[in-house]
Formats: sequence, structure tokens, C-alpha cells
Amino acid sequence: MARKYSDLNSPDLLINRELSWLEFNQRVLEEGVSPDVPLAERLKFLAIVASNLDEFFMVRVAGLMQQRNAGLRRRDPSGLTPVQQLNRIAERAHRMVADHTAAIEEVLELLSRNNFQILRRAEWTPSQRQFLRDHFRTELAPLLTPLSVDELDPFPLLPSLQLNVAVICRRAGREKQSGVVVLPVPSRSSRFVNVPVESGIGLVPIEDVIADNATEILGNVRLAGSAVFRLTRDADVAVQEDEADDLLSAIEGAVLERRRRTAVRLEISAKSDRRLLTWLERTQQLARESVYEIDGLLDARALMRVALMPQLSKLRSPDWAPQTPEDLIGAEDLWLSVQEHDVLLHHPYESFEPVIRMITEAAQDPDVLAIKQTLYRTSVDSPILSALARAAENGKEVTVLVELKARFDEARNVNWARQLEDAGCHVIYGVAGLKTHAKALLVVKRRQGRIRRYVHLATGNYNDATARLYTDVGLISADPDLAADVSAFFNILTGRSEIVEWRALSIAPTELRRRFIELIDREIRASSLRNPGLVMAKMNSLEDPDICRALYRASRAGVNIKLNIRGICCLRPGIKDLSDNIDVRSIVDRYLEHSRIFYFRNGGHEEVFISSADWMRRNLDRRLELLTPVRDHNLTQRLISILNTFFADNVKARRLQSDGTYDRVPTGAQANRAQEVLQKRSVEIARTETASRVSFRPLTGQSDK
Repeated sequence: MARKYSDLNSPDLLINRELSWLEFNQRVLEEGVSPDVPLAERLKFLAIVASNLDEFFMVRVAGLMQQRNAGLRRRDPSGLTPVQQLNRIAERAHRMVADHTAAIEEVLELLSRNNFQILRRAEWTPSQRQFLRDHFRTELAPLLTPLSVDELDPFPLLPSLQLNVAVICRRAGREKQSGVVVLPVPSRSSRFVNVPVESGIGLVPIEDVIADNATEILGNVRLAGSAVFRLTRDADVAVQEDEADDLLSAIEGAVLERRRRTAVRLEISAKSDRRLLTWLERTQQLARESVYEIDGLLDARALMRVALMPQLSKLRSPDWAPQTPEDLIGAEDLWLSVQEHDVLLHHPYESFEPVIRMITEAAQDPDVLAIKQTLYRTSVDSPILSALARAAENGKEVTVLVELKARFDEARNVNWARQLEDAGCHVIYGVAGLKTHAKALLVVKRRQGRIRRYVHLATGNYNDATARLYTDVGLISADPDLAADVSAFFNILTGRSEIVEWRALSIAPTELRRRFIELIDREIRASSLRNPGLVMAKMNSLEDPDICRALYRASRAGVNIKLNIRGICCLRPGIKDLSDNIDVRSIVDRYLEHSRIFYFRNGGHEEVFISSADWMRRNLDRRLELLTPVRDHNLTQRLISILNTFFADNVKARRLQSDGTYDRVPTGAQANRAQEVLQKRSVEIARTETASRVSFRPLTGQSDK
């Protein structure tokens, strides 16, 4: 990358999106390998690696396979055709799966030294084998349905991501004839069986129990071979909204259609009978590069539940309790506090409770007239959804946009949409052709004889569960400009208004890319040798070619650019005379970095924004997103401090190289772990602010009754 680039449109300047994502998953895997991470936490990271790969194959690889099978040769922004991308993905993913399998075995070996074992078939004692046979007969056999696939026409549907045990059977008297029987592993059963061990905990994978006892339900047969396998199917199902009379039914149909989609990956136990491997490749029409032979545990997502077992509590990181938000310490009246000043929330260091409180109090408050909210993903037993339903039942005007097209949450969102409708809410099922990814809440209230509007705008979903796991920022405000814009935004969603001239917000897909590029270009104009410009941004992903080119232009002009990007980054930093002023870092730690914060020095007139959008084409072109300015000086300084804290991390941070790989940032004399620093800071602020609000009442001679 040493040559000079006069053409910023050159594909060589962009890293392939899919390969960049695989490098992100590699960073997650490295946490699962790190000896500095507690053992149970390493299990969590290894489970996340497996879950991430599942979704990657179901969506990204499946989409590329669709293009390849259709004969499309269109190149991506990095210059690769679908076939070239699939070849590079296969090579990188096979290496990753091998490293992942080895990492699991290493952690399990270390756990065994702590009296916690996952035992495979070769390790069972005779008494354990008998115990497991008895367990099979009483607990598993009644749930199993053997599928004699050679005799069934059509071929039975084998669901995506479900474990299966396949066996080759030979019946007595027919030694030359054999057939294949598939035993789907019951998905509602516990993945592991507790077995007696001399000390500590012993677990056995349920698929091993089934494979070892298959003849118990197959009758008078001899097993001539076996394999444990798992299929991943294409989940990239499109819904033609313009042709759907009933969008709820169309979404439900798309969810069902996923079960019958083409297989895109086969995972199979290593050293399986080769006849079964060949049979699966043929019946599922999979090429060898789509087959992953795993010499260890299949479907490692199950390790998450193992990591959370009480017996491993001493091998987990200590809990970090969320604190009272700095702007609400000592506040008794939420609405009065917001009326007096904007409130910044930083989750999970600060509690998500004020957001829940805002909605639950509004649902009960007779002075509240209307509530409007967007919902993209939410928790299973969401207190927010319950409060919205209660508000409608209490006679308030409640409008909820439930985004039915939130991938893999469609079924849950359909269910919530129907329940909210039944409660009397006005429910919108998204906007045709776009996903509504903006996070916005509006409460209209009569206070002191006046109509007042309160808004909450955030980078993360209204999900109380993930608010304990994801880092996000939110703003609660009564600012008239923000309130007017959020009202106009909801009017657009309901189809009652045309695009307006915004007072404060910027919106995708109509203007957000242009706004970001304008801010970057303004930084170029404000930059000088004595006072170089500065852009700092924190987000999940950077993939949009136009923004990459704008950042290259800014770097060439001497603007310093510091990017903290958790996942995909298609920009190449460190290219001489082009991007040597760009520093890209990624942090993977105990919390998933999800907040999106954008800072522009602007010649000393600093501006800070939060947004629901990443710098990706899908966010800027195919989603409804919001960019929110943070105007309160104290809050902007806090957000700048948060950004600086992440750029000072030298424990969990990795720096992107121009070739697309990442190197760890050197630790140096003093270790700075951003998430730990932010947690300690929130605890200290809560303790100090609470103590400063303690009142002391002098004792008098009078009795205090």
C-alpha cells in the first residue's frame, strides 16, 4: 500500500466487508483464548464466536451464494466478485473454526482442573455409561423420532441449526443392505446431562448420549457408522412489502420460509463415517468448502449456559452494578429534572431504569396525553411493552412503530404488535422499503397548564436485558427544537406529513450521509497547521464508500481522525500521504460496544452528536435513522471524555493495519482498560454526589418526635 493514490475511487482503498467482519470475530475469539480473561468469561466469548458465525453464514454467506448461483459477477466496493468473496471467506472461516475448536478444548481442560468436566464418550466409566443408558430410556427415548431418510419421500426437513445424530443401520439377516436413520436432537431438552463423578461437576453432551444408545429405539439393527451434524440454512428472506396485503402475515410467512431454505453450511463431527459425509453433501447439494469437520463440540453456543452455571461463579468476572445516572442523582421528580436540564444516560454503567420509569410513569400519569415510540428489538418480558399497553388502556393516545423486519426478531415483534393492538395502541408496522432503526420516544404532557413535550433519543434499543450487556448512550430532553423534530418524525412514520425542515435532527435516508460528509468537509476548511482539525467517532461499523473517501480527503488535508469501531471497518488506515492521519481502534471487552458518538472540533466550536446509525450504506440508504446534536456544554464534555477514555485503552484495544489485520495496542507503563475506567468513574460519581447531598440537622434540646 505504499504507492500514491490519486483516485479515491480505487477498490484497493477498501477492505472487503465480509473479511473485515471475520477479523472482528477473530478479536472475539482472542478474548476466548486470552489467559487474562477468567475461565467462565472465556466460555462466553467462545459461545459468542459460534453464534456470530451462525448469523454470518445464514445472512452474509447465503446472500453471496444467491448471487453466485444466479450467475452475478458484480464486484463489491473492494473489487471482489461473489465467487472470489466466497473462496476467501471459506479459507478464513475454516482456519477460524479450527482455532475456535482448539480454544474450546483448552478451556475445557483448564476447567477440568477446577473439578468441572465435559466428558466425551471415550472417557465414560462403565457406571457412567449405565447411568446415561438409564437416563436415555426415561428422559430421551420418548422424545426422539427416528427418520429413516432412505424410505421417506420427500426427504424430511432438517431444521437449520438443529443438532442431529445420523447412523448407518444394518438389520439382522440383511448384512449387505444398509440404510441411514437421522435422530434429531430434541431442542427443548437440556444440552448437557449431569453424570456422577468422584468430585465436582460432570457433564455429558446430549448428542453423545443419543449416539451411544441409538439401538435402544431402532430395534434389531447393527450400527455400521455414525455422525453428529448440523445444517445452517439461508435466512436471507426478502418480503415484497408493496405486494403484501397483510404485512403481519407476510412476515410470519417469511419466518416459516426460512425453515425450508437452501443449506449453506454443514458442520459434522470429525472422524465421522465418510459415507454419511458424502450422503449429506449430496442430499444438501453442498460443495466441500461448505463442510466444516469439527473435532470437538458442535454448536458451541451451548457454552453460554455452561458459563452461567452457579458452580462457575468464582470463575466469572465480578458483577458491575449499574449506577444512578449522574444527572439524576438525588432527583425525586424525573419530569422536573428534565425540564430544568438535559439528562445524559450511559448504559450499562448507568441504569436503564429512568427510561423504564419515564414510560411507566407516563402510562399512569393523568396529565400525560400521548406517548409515541419506535421499537426495533425488545426483551421477552418487556416492562416497556406492558407499560405502553397499560397507557392505551388508560385512555392515552399511544402510537408505536414496531419494526417487523428486525431480522430474527420478526416473530416476537409480530406477537408484540398484535398484543399492543389488542390493548388499543395505534401500531405501525414499519415503513415500506425501509427499516425503522431510529430509537425515539415522545411523551406529551400537560404540566402547569401548558402542553410540554419530553423526548428520549438513543443509540440502543428499548431492551432492558441488553441494556445490561451493551454500551449505549441516550438523551432525555425537553428541548423545544428536539421535541418539535421528534413530533415531525412520528408524523412522517404515520404518513401524516411530508419531510420537513429539521430544527436539530438529521434523518436517513434523505440527508444523513450528506450531513456527515458536510461535517467532515467543514473540518477540512477549519483545519490549519497551527490548529489541525479533529474528528473522533465511535460506532459499530464503517463501510460506506462515500464516507471513507471523505475521511481520506480529510486525512490528506491534515485533519486528525480517530475512529473507535467495534466491528467492520472497510477503510484502510496508515497509507502514506493518504490515511496516515487516521487511527482506527477496536475494543472487545465484557460489554458489547454499541454506542455511536461523533465529535467534530470545528475550529474550537466543538460539536458532538449521538446517533442510531453506523457509517454503513444500509443505515444511510435503507433505514430510518436519526442523528441528534447534544447541545448542553456539560454533556458534550462528558461525551468527549468518554471518547478519550476509549482512545486511551491499552488493555483491550487493537489497532487496524492497512492490510486489514489488527494488532494489540502496547500496554505501556500504565494499563488503561476503558470499560473498567468508566465503571469506576460512574461508581465514584454516584458515591460522591450522593454524599454531597446528605443533609445534617443539628440536635437541639427539644425532643425530636
